[in-house]
Amino acid sequence: MEIKVGVSNRHVHLTDKDVEELFGEGYKLTKRRDLSQKGQYACEEVVTLKTHKNMIERVRVLGPTRKYTQVELSKTDSEFLGLNPPVRDSGDLENSENITIINGEKSIYRENSCIIAARHIHANYEELKNYNTNDVVSVKTKDGYVIDNVHIKKDDTYSLELHIDKDDAKEYSLENGDIVILE
Repeated sequence: MEIKVGVSNRHVHLTDKDVEELFGEGYKLTKRRDLSQKGQYACEEVVTLKTHKNMIERVRVLGPTRKYTQVELSKTDSEFLGLNPPVRDSGDLENSENITIINGEKSIYRENSCIIAARHIHANYEELKNYNTNDVVSVKTKDGYVIDNVHIKKDDTYSLELHIDKDDAKEYSLENGDIVILE
């Protein structure tokens, strides 16, 4: 089965409360553009991520807001910031890294909020009906590389797509829109 690739850069998901703490009371995120998954979008808002070692500016906020604040980094970003976040599925934040999120003069320090997102395939229930949510599979690239440890995530709203970070994209010579084959 062919699956389109989506390459994800570092980004931040915020709660309603954290949006207000960073941008002001009653503030609502501003949609910049839709993402490939229905209802998900990149926002106009950007923040700075800061640790004891370094900082990364202009990190995109993604919407809509969530029930938890989560920062997703690549391994390269993590090393630059002096962090060692676990590779996890979205929302699995227990014992993850702590980080400061800054917007101008406002900042919030969030414990257990920073991960490297596990490679995953978004699919609706019909697209991968022979696989279960949280199954772990392998995919093959056009150049013959095999990418292991790819998690299946299912929801009726999902569109079939492999999500990897920029480090994986570089390692496996992949770009947005490329095709991989489910092994």
